Amino acid sequence: MNFIKIFNKKQKQEIEEKLNNQFRIKEIPGKIIMKGKEKLFLFSGSFTNEEIKKLEERIIIEKMGVYFAKVDERTNDLRLSIEGSQIFKNQINKNIFELDEEQTEQWMKGRELQIKTGKRGFLIMKYKNDFLGTGKASEEKIGNFIPKVRRLKEKNN
Repeated sequence: MNFIKIFNKKQKQEIEEKLNNQFRIKEIPGKIIMKGKEKLFLFSGSFTNEEIKKLEERIIIEKMGVYFAKVDERTNDLRLSIEGSQIFKNQINKNIFELDEEQTEQWMKGRELQIKTGKRGFLIMKYKNDFLGTGKASEEKIGNFIPKVRRLKEKNN
């Protein structure tokens, strides 16, 4: 079974430290719940930890809260989802990559961007005031993680 894990105070602080190091995010408002080995959800509801555990004993909980980040198994870094980048947009001020209009369109279509950023690791993708999730920079490109179902579709004339 793939149960959920509710992070305790120490575990939450570890995630906050990682997010602070990566993006300067200092505070996570709510509980962190992990589903599986890598997906992190932000829960700000009124259930106590005990109520959540009792609920899980009775039913299968697929998700609880908003999916905001994924733990990269190789680097142990955190990759924010689109929602995660939007939830924390007022705190993020490190590792931001500003897109122009053409790059934004390519990004939202799920394409990798062939750009040398001089950085390695996860970058927050931003167009004007909109945060568009996280890309992974390497020497030659920025990898795209937008799920297929959320990508802009090509226009057929």
